[in-house]
Amino acid sequence: MELLKSIILGIVQGLSEFLPISSSGHLVLAQEILNFKPGGIAFEVFVHFGTLVAVLIAFRKDIWKMIVLLPGLPRFVVGGIRIKNPDDEFRALTFFIIIGSIPAAFIGILFKSQIENLFESPLLVLVALFFTGVIVWSSKYPKETQPFMNSIHAFLIGIAQAFAIIPGISRSGSTILMALWMGINRETAARFSFLLSVPVIFGASLIKFKDLIETPLPAGQTVELIAATIAAAVSGYLAIIWLLDVIRKQKLEWFGIYCIAVSIAGLIILYF
Repeated sequence: MELLKSIILGIVQGLSEFLPISSSGHLVLAQEILNFKPGGIAFEVFVHFGTLVAVLIAFRKDIWKMIVLLPGLPRFVVGGIRIKNPDDEFRALTFFIIIGSIPAAFIGILFKSQIENLFESPLLVLVALFFTGVIVWSSKYPKETQPFMNSIHAFLIGIAQAFAIIPGISRSGSTILMALWMGINRETAARFSFLLSVPVIFGASLIKFKDLIETPLPAGQTVELIAATIAAAVSGYLAIIWLLDVIRKQKLEWFGIYCIAVSIAGLIILYF
């Protein structure tokens, strides 16, 4: 039974990490429903690694291209970030990811303990999830006015990502919607949001891994942790592919309606 619950939580983590419905919020709610909180820090590290694998596989070509072109990044930035060819676009994306990662890194390191305390409140999660629903529902209104991105766009998207540290606020939803409301092309917004998740997921896993070294793996839970990791990786990859298709079809607002419905249902169950 614990193995099945671990797999379910891994699937929830994988799907909700990339769909605009809040992974932290859904994981808290799923744990409450299943009455199962496995592995503590170990579980967080393993399932986050699973979602990291998912995005690395889904965007392997983009990530490899960015790595290959990394040596030329300093000269490109000093030269004013002028995009003259496809390679310059990849260099720009690399620089924008660095800029966009700063706010979340700053907030995450500075307020680590306060953020962890937020996960203890189902009410906060449900209210934040309602807010997520509203902003994602608004996705049908923005118009595309920008041919690409710039440093200011990247930093503001990074602020949206930092705000999503609050459980119940969707990281992908916040970053994609911030990009859309600034007039950025839908596919570019989604692509940047997913690539921006790589340093954040890696950084969060690294911080937790340091704690994990001090706390040995829970006895007898190795199989459950591996199963949850695989479930998170597979479901995360499928979530990325599905969301990209949804964004192309301009149907993102349905996720907003879903979040609002889950929030209202949760509030009713919590209080009545």
